[in-house]
Amino acid sequence: MTDPLFILSVGVLIVVGGIIGLKLHPFLALILGALVVAFMTPALAVEQYALDKGTAPAAALALSQKGIGERIATEFGNTCAKIGILIAMAAIIGKCLLESGAAERIIRSILRLTGIGKAPIAFLTSSFFLGIPVFFDTVIFLMMPLVKAMALRLGKNYLLLVMCIMAGAAMANSLVPPAPGPLFLIGEMHIPIGMMMIAGVIVGLFTITAGYFFSVWVNGKMPIEIRDSLDAPLKDIRLIAAREDRELPPLGLSLLPVLIPLGFICADTAIGALSKGGAPWGDSALATAVVAFIEFFGDKNIALISGGFAALLVLASQRKTSKAEFSTFVQAALLSGGGIILITAAGGAFGGMLQQTGISTRIAGLTAGYQMALIPLAFLIAAVVRTAQGSATVALITASGILSGMATQGNLEFHPVYLGLAIGCGSKIVPWMNDSGFWIVCKLSNLTEKEALKTISPLLVVMGITGLAVILVGAKLFPLV
Repeated sequence: MTDPLFILSVGVLIVVGGIIGLKLHPFLALILGALVVAFMTPALAVEQYALDKGTAPAAALALSQKGIGERIATEFGNTCAKIGILIAMAAIIGKCLLESGAAERIIRSILRLTGIGKAPIAFLTSSFFLGIPVFFDTVIFLMMPLVKAMALRLGKNYLLLVMCIMAGAAMANSLVPPAPGPLFLIGEMHIPIGMMMIAGVIVGLFTITAGYFFSVWVNGKMPIEIRDSLDAPLKDIRLIAAREDRELPPLGLSLLPVLIPLGFICADTAIGALSKGGAPWGDSALATAVVAFIEFFGDKNIALISGGFAALLVLASQRKTSKAEFSTFVQAALLSGGGIILITAAGGAFGGMLQQTGISTRIAGLTAGYQMALIPLAFLIAAVVRTAQGSATVALITASGILSGMATQGNLEFHPVYLGLAIGCGSKIVPWMNDSGFWIVCKLSNLTEKEALKTISPLLVVMGITGLAVILVGAKLFPLV
């Protein structure tokens, strides 16, 4: 009854059965799942989980003695701390882009550049390269308003566009530093960052290509039309799409709400990478002040807040509204964002309770004795950990910790970068209700839970397996040793 695998099974049954079978609201099903999992987890398991994370013995004991409600609330709050401001500001940015006509201006510019037929490919590659310096959820927040505007412009392929941005952002997040998971992985497995970046981009391009063809097939089998939502009513988007070019804001102004956060985040990432090799700006007061400025605004929360205010200014320049109307507008945007925050944080609480069962250690013990090739083993460990507890980053950290000793031994027939890539691809499998990213995509796109499980989840499975195949071929043909 206290085996982490049994507790996991019960949690899965409650959440999936509650949402799909009993039609419970996802927030209620996830909180109920977290409650049951926490109740079934013994205090010793919680203490050991904390110790394995490097927590001091006294703090680990204190965590195990906390009440179930307090532990759930803590994980709920931790997830809110990570995504709360991001989602709220993204809701404002998205609504402003749509209402001001900025999204329509960007879409018309993309169509002139790529043509209608190549629009999904443009979204796929854009989200992949944006996902290298920017967090996965931030890419989704920035791209989804453009997806909705593009889908109405095309009159079709809404699901294809959603899956394209999901595919690109997800693969970059687990394969290419400086994303947090790959950054930890290369340190643990002693892989040069430059090699991981180049290899990650190469493997990533193969995987997103497979993801694109799978998305085209799924879009043909079960096309899904864009739906009405509180933050983006279809009638409003259609009215904007009918505007003349002269009625829309200029392209440069339209891009500001996206470019401001993106520029600050990328600049902060670059400064962080340079600082690790020693600050190249020396004792210059001006350079130090500029760096401090970029580091402040490069925080993802501050960057999105800046983008939110830029979006409001773009809207104000296009629509002459009173203060009361502006307040009502922001309230409507935040109402839609608040629901997403609640569901996503509940998913984080459920995943956190699963982690406290010791599921990662249990899986590591089960796979330690496997006598199989290291690359498939690395993929398998990461995949099982990801599916069990929901976080791709935790899967990367767990699998790299298990295999770091093997990666540094001298008798490997291939470079350790292939093990790192296999872990990255395995960490994509399988996203479902215990993954906060699943809920972000699901709710921002207005897909139902069943639709997301039939489209987004298998998409990442296809890309992960494609990546494994490419890595095996690469290790054989180009061992790099």
